[in-house]
Amino acid sequence: MGEVVGSVGRIAVYPVKSLGGRSVPEALVDTAGLRGDRAYAVLDADTGERVTVKNTPQLAGIVATGDTEADTITLTEVLGRPVRLVPSAAGPQVDAAAVHLVSRGAIERATAGDVPAGCSADDPRANLVLHLPGEADERNWVGRRLRIGEVVLDVVRTPKHCLGVYAEVQVPGRVAAGDAVELLDSGGGAAAPA
Repeated sequence: MGEVVGSVGRIAVYPVKSLGGRSVPEALVDTAGLRGDRAYAVLDADTGERVTVKNTPQLAGIVATGDTEADTITLTEVLGRPVRLVPSAAGPQVDAAAVHLVSRGAIERATAGDVPAGCSADDPRANLVLHLPGEADERNWVGRRLRIGEVVLDVVRTPKHCLGVYAEVQVPGRVAAGDAVELLDSGGGAAAPA
């Protein structure tokens, strides 16, 4: 049994990379991350180049419905050029790790301007937004193991924008809003039973 350090406040799935996400009450998590998360990428239909939020910021304001035909039509209209959605060739389009976790407190501190040098206060696009007590900081979990619902995660590092932490899935399962977040042993050991 681990130490309960918080709970899941919100779960978000981003079906199309670079687009806004949608909240879900629960999600299945496998070794690649939340099922359906970042499963598609946007390509320019004429050039075949990837269209990302870095080169097309208005993507962040579009929330994917999960219906690829409807999402393609919306994107083409908003961007004013033809695009297509393509499935990820080798699993979900995740840049750094399977699951991104961030605490509500970290988001509030960043919004208030309390951002470490070299970091960003932009929307972290996290999969799990956590409620942690007081000044608790999830970045202290790097190298540790967590259990959330049925899922066991190894926290591997902080993202470049510094908000939250990235984790790899050790034991797949279901996670739901309200689930306890338990801090277990250090990462790399045998997974505690789910």
